[in-house]
Amino acid sequence: MTTFTFQDERYLLAAEGWLELGSWLEANEELENITPPMRGHPKVLCLRWEIYAKAGRWEMASEVGRSLSILVPDDPLGWIRWAYALHEMKHTREAYDVVNSVVAKFPEEATMPYNLACYCCQLGNCQEALAWLKCAIALEGENEVRLKAIADRDLEPLWPELGKLKQA
Repeated sequence: MTTFTFQDERYLLAAEGWLELGSWLEANEELENITPPMRGHPKVLCLRWEIYAKAGRWEMASEVGRSLSILVPDDPLGWIRWAYALHEMKHTREAYDVVNSVVAKFPEEATMPYNLACYCCQLGNCQEALAWLKCAIALEGENEVRLKAIADRDLEPLWPELGKLKQA
């Protein structure tokens, strides 16, 4: 993959800075300054996804996530982001299908089973959701997952079960 010019790198860093400050509009303007051939670089696309997510532009975020999964299929981030955007668009079944199709490819990635638990829960399959949550616990740790889960509205139907949940 081609490397960034000094100027493109500066625009990329500036966009990251604006995002950290919570200003997705300025971050987007910085990315627009990057030379057109480099706008499809995975680093740029990752920032573009963040911008669309902050702006609530989930359709566009979904497309960027899908593009990332095609460009770098061995990186779980594109798949996770694609599915997350789909879920935000209320296409939870599609989000589940995206992650479920590749979860075995990333056995050390705790976000995938955690998100599958969320998607299953929202689809009304609490038993499968519990199984995925146990997988996430095995990868990330009981306390970390439990703390995340009790604050996650997608998992609200499972909240009564969280106290009994143990590592698989």
